[in-house]
Amino acid sequence: MKLRSRHLLGLEGVSKEEIAAILDTAVSFREILDRPIKKVPPLQGKTVVNLFFESSTRTRISFELAERRLSADVVSFTTAASSVSKGETLKDTARNIEAMKIDMVVIRHSSPGSAHFLSRVVDANVINAGDGGHEHPTQGLLDMYTLREKFGSLEGLRVCIVGDITHSRVARSNIYGLTTMGAEVSVCGPETLIPREIEKLGVKVFHRLEEVIPKVDVLNVLRIQLERQKSGLFPSLREYHRFFGVTKEKVARASTPITIMHPGPINRDVELSADLADSEHSVILRQVTNGVAIRMAVLYLLGTSTQ
Repeated sequence: MKLRSRHLLGLEGVSKEEIAAILDTAVSFREILDRPIKKVPPLQGKTVVNLFFESSTRTRISFELAERRLSADVVSFTTAASSVSKGETLKDTARNIEAMKIDMVVIRHSSPGSAHFLSRVVDANVINAGDGGHEHPTQGLLDMYTLREKFGSLEGLRVCIVGDITHSRVARSNIYGLTTMGAEVSVCGPETLIPREIEKLGVKVFHRLEEVIPKVDVLNVLRIQLERQKSGLFPSLREYHRFFGVTKEKVARASTPITIMHPGPINRDVELSADLADSEHSVILRQVTNGVAIRMAVLYLLGTSTQ
């Protein structure tokens, strides 16, 4: 199955069939990652440029690995070593790079909508690797892949996203994707970190972690963005951990075992206790591995759609 769009800019509006096609394609690429020789030729002769205007470790390395595993030629761009530091605009940067005959662009940027803007000014395929507080579609996809791998299906799965929902692009992509796939999604956090009228996206809202734990199968714990603490959105990290930190003691009160996810990086013993992050409940490292397979699937489906 081919995707309807030439780009992956977000999961909002992406159909159930398209999400399933990406997840199914990733299964094959996940098997390749366990082989002694992990390289396959689908994107041989294609050039992919990674435009990362924000700091990243997991996402950037995951995309670079996925691109090289598919035999693409890879160019990685950093702001500090580019003309952006001299005042060059995103549009000029992209068009100059495209003039070098590239085929695909992976972009991470602090401004919401930057990936959409880029898709309108270049002819290359564009993949959104995170645009401000808007979306992070491949993170949502790898989270769904990890859950489907463990539970067999997303239909009816009870997932709660815990933490700073307001500023989280991961939360938005998970909400759009999981609800489309039939999961029951809820969010939990302080009132100051939950957007108004988020219920319109088809989610339930909780403000007490103890109330939500007996009702879910999965807790997807978001990083507390420490820079937000300066804005006074909650009294202190210690108080946040007391009421919303996910710990072994709290999870032990669940009637059935709860799966713990986290997009990383983890603030240990703030939003998630260290012992729980490393426990049998956690699929965090599996998320990282699956991220390469998901990005291979997205690159393959977009990169071969015009061949």
